[in-house]
Amino acid sequence: MIIIPAIDLKQGKCVRLRQGNMESSTVFNEDPPAQAKLWESAGARRVHVVDLDGSVCGKPANFETIRDIVAAIRVPVQLGGGIRDESTIRMYLDVGVSSVILGTIAAIDPERVLDLLDKFPGRIAVGIDAKDGKVAVQGWTEETEMRAAELARRFDSAGAAAFIYTDISRDGMMQGPNIDATREFAQDLSTPVILSGGVSTIDDVRAAVALEMHGVNGIIVGRALYEGRINLEEAISVAEGRNAR
Repeated sequence: MIIIPAIDLKQGKCVRLRQGNMESSTVFNEDPPAQAKLWESAGARRVHVVDLDGSVCGKPANFETIRDIVAAIRVPVQLGGGIRDESTIRMYLDVGVSSVILGTIAAIDPERVLDLLDKFPGRIAVGIDAKDGKVAVQGWTEETEMRAAELARRFDSAGAAAFIYTDISRDGMMQGPNIDATREFAQDLSTPVILSGGVSTIDDVRAAVALEMHGVNGIIVGRALYEGRINLEEAISVAEGRNAR
């Protein structure tokens, strides 16, 4: 189990949203590459980056900042937001992004995603963002009637690096992750699942670590790190079993 600190980008700055609302952002660092270095120096083995502007407009909007983040650190960067086609995937992989996350396109054009998974084996994760178990798209601005687990099953044997499962109702709200929904989502899948949304205390980390037996192998943490509610080094110790109490 690994802890993956998050860097969400809006207009070139490191921000956090509440429930994905672009109008309720808090700026935590105006120098995202420096923030990535801090996470790396604290022991992060991977960094999660989201181009929030790109998620909404459907195309890259913070490319230069993302390139600078990748250049600043040695650990892998997984990237989501506004990635909808093969040329964008190649552009990011060419500047050193380790894996890209496809979200909206997975829901609206699953056949296209299956083709991309075949072209980029092991380099694409599928992001599934859900509210009340139903998939949301376009940077969480639109809800669909599709069940999250149903969408995941379409890609489960297609070579995705992981599913990144986010419960929108918990994201940025500091109310704890939706452990039950994540367990139900992950337990029947063969693809590893990364939990995202709501992790706000070290006890939340311990609760999420218990999901490892159900196929969850990563935990994305955002606002709680920036606000000092969770110490990254302690969270890593808990996730790796060095501090179980």
